[in-house]
Amino acid sequence: MPESTSQPSATVSQLNITAEEAAARAALLSVSDYEIHLDLTGDAATFGSRTRVQFQARGSQQERAAGTWIDVVADEITEITLNGQPLDPELVYDGARISLPFLQEENTLVVDARMLYSSTGEGLHRFTDPVDGETYLYSQFEVPDSRRVYTVFEQPDLKARFTFSVTAPAHWRVISNSPTPAPQTSGATAVWDFAPTEILSSYVTAIIAGPYQGVESSLTSSDGRKIPLGIYARASLAEHLDAENLLTVTREGFAFFEEQFGRPYPFTKYDQIFVPDFNAGAMENAGAVTFLEDYVFRSAVPQAMHHARAITVLHELAHMWFGDLVTMRWWNDLWLNESFAEFTSTLAAAEGTKEFTEAWTAFAALEKNWAYKQDQLSSTHPIMAEIRDLDDVAVNFDGITYAKGASVLRQLVAWVGQENFFAGVRSYFSEFAWSNTELSDLMRHLSAASGRDLEAWTEAWLQSSGVNTLAVEAQSDDGILTSLQIRQLPDEADGLLRPHRVKLGIYDADDAGNLVRIAEQELDVEGEITDVPALVGTSRGALILPNDGDLAYCRIRLDAASADTAKARLSSITDPLARTLLWTSFWEAVRDGLLPASEFLGLIAEHLHVETDSSVLRTLLRQVGTALNLYVAPENAHTAKTGTSSVLRALLEQAEPGSDRQLQYLKALFTHATSEQGEFLRGLLSGGVVLQGRSIDTDLRWELLTALASLGEGDVESLVEEAAAADATASGHLARIEALAARPEEAVKAETWRRLMVEQSFTNSEQRRAIAGFRRVQERSLLRGYTREFFERIPGVWAGASKELALTLAVQLFPTWDVSPETLQQAEETIAAVGQEHPSLARMLGEGRDELARALRAQATDAQHARA
Repeated sequence: MPESTSQPSATVSQLNITAEEAAARAALLSVSDYEIHLDLTGDAATFGSRTRVQFQARGSQQERAAGTWIDVVADEITEITLNGQPLDPELVYDGARISLPFLQEENTLVVDARMLYSSTGEGLHRFTDPVDGETYLYSQFEVPDSRRVYTVFEQPDLKARFTFSVTAPAHWRVISNSPTPAPQTSGATAVWDFAPTEILSSYVTAIIAGPYQGVESSLTSSDGRKIPLGIYARASLAEHLDAENLLTVTREGFAFFEEQFGRPYPFTKYDQIFVPDFNAGAMENAGAVTFLEDYVFRSAVPQAMHHARAITVLHELAHMWFGDLVTMRWWNDLWLNESFAEFTSTLAAAEGTKEFTEAWTAFAALEKNWAYKQDQLSSTHPIMAEIRDLDDVAVNFDGITYAKGASVLRQLVAWVGQENFFAGVRSYFSEFAWSNTELSDLMRHLSAASGRDLEAWTEAWLQSSGVNTLAVEAQSDDGILTSLQIRQLPDEADGLLRPHRVKLGIYDADDAGNLVRIAEQELDVEGEITDVPALVGTSRGALILPNDGDLAYCRIRLDAASADTAKARLSSITDPLARTLLWTSFWEAVRDGLLPASEFLGLIAEHLHVETDSSVLRTLLRQVGTALNLYVAPENAHTAKTGTSSVLRALLEQAEPGSDRQLQYLKALFTHATSEQGEFLRGLLSGGVVLQGRSIDTDLRWELLTALASLGEGDVESLVEEAAAADATASGHLARIEALAARPEEAVKAETWRRLMVEQSFTNSEQRRAIAGFRRVQERSLLRGYTREFFERIPGVWAGASKELALTLAVQLFPTWDVSPETLQQAEETIAAVGQEHPSLARMLGEGRDELARALRAQATDAQHARA
């Protein structure tokens, strides 16, 4: 064995893989199987990784001699053997790739390496629980990070079988894609030898290891197999696992998907593990899904969080078929995974669960708003995006890939019919199980099942960008419609007019004075003008709602009479989905500079009290925050903030004791409280003020302390330290970081900034909480001095830091605290300077610039409204 040789760190260009490179490698190779042994018993910095991979090379002898490469990001390579011949790591390894020359038709490669543990959720993440000092590990491989744990051909279309063997402390639990075997114990360590997996892409393989605890159960698949189920978390959190609820949603999802997809669950078991410091909501590792630990609720949370967790559970379960069983060939079809899972998870919640039947209302509030916002940025792209390389992938986990894609799939279902849609999906799975596909493969099956030529539809919806607006044009005589048309406005991105399947609803007052639907018509909209003759001769009603039922992906514009009705009588509309669509139209008008933000806050004050859907309420309260922070004119800001704080206090006092609304109003008050509410907040902290039906539990106490800290109230630092001592957990540690960073002191902000932007010394979870505290200010002048420094430092941070950390800093620290033409100019200059070298950074900064420009327009509208 050659002497160990430490390797230099890979450069950004070495770590990247282009689409062309991947296609060429896939044309040359196929991969049979990997045998991977991981030794997790060493020090806290590195672990041992030995990979044996068998693969085949095609082509001429000359092409095989030219060879290819395999990916690995190691701290140290100790041995490389190809077909029995040793290769010198110093000659063939550049820090990210091992060159493999002189290939045979059948090849065996063995690589011994030491790999670095991660603290950013890239590769094998290592976490120490402050409660008991135990170590927890989990892998996160999407997009290109399985190479940080073992040697691999890192691209989704080189599927293979994986056989893992793991050496770890004997008291740990080790979970992978195959069922966990009985460990072979020797003293304080043990070895887990897993059976080979099904044929998988490397990014959905997984290793989770540590003293995880949880609940185990099983279900019977549609083909009669017994499928073991597991729900796990860290030992110190296990008591808070709502395992029965999670298992219920999982079982409902299994039944729904197996029926709709016409194919039994493709794997042998299904574990769901909640892991610390996660940098995503969840990850669809085959049979071993990992989740953000925030979904373990140790305190009271809004029902919206339970809904979000259920949707996430169903989303990842859908991936077992769409993504894991059938996988995109390259990352330009990432939408095939994410859009499909996002759509079917909501459909499964609405039609397959008992608790979350109103899922489409939450979808309209959450997903559609995200999609519309993303689709109006300069970075908008087709759902099927051009992915030139791995750097492009990282910034495409966005509202287009997820929310717009899911919205467009819902439109497609309305276009072809749900029965036809799933007939096409079933034949698609039948043809492509265990293989890789492209867009055309799915659309061919959907066209055959529906009898509709989807070529033009695909081009309009999946291969172009932008969102259309549908406006109603109505004429009436004595309250009876004489003409009714839908006018489609071209989108700003490329000016296209698209085909839509929509429903038009007419609303009027019933005997109780509520606005209810009195007529409706579903129809195809194509071109600029579409007549609606079926409703001519009926009552015009008080309000005509385009896209009633939210089948289409479009913005809506009300006619003047309907807009006036909606503003005045929104809270009298009985259909929560219809109200949600109107709230969205108001919000889009604020963002477009057509409705003053202060007027939107007035609508919130007048109508918010009727909203009962937790997700809708949560969305509207978030929009309140955006309006206050970005869209209200500076001269109106103090009045708007104090007024909103008073409204939230009043809503809190009127809410039903113990209700979801009471909890959400309380949390929103903590976020938006001004000094006028300081005495009330101090009373809640001391116990002098008591809310009926609601105790200030651990997490609410942290939110309360953070609110007081941001107001500069009293000796808050000592109160925070007392709370941290009482809550000596990972959650308490993160909450302490945020609360201390929220203090309105120049020295506090300077120290937080230094750790974020200069040292980058936080883990990913710490980083997010530190940013939240840093941005928490009553006076924005406290942060304006950091605007120029952000633009000066971010290119270097992007080039040198972990991509996860750098991406978070670029997005969440973008200085929207300083809405001014000067900030806009600095953003433009920085984008121009970094565009060629770091196009992904330029894209992220471009999104921040777009938001600044929109905020300036909205503030101008709000200022004009105040002067009028």
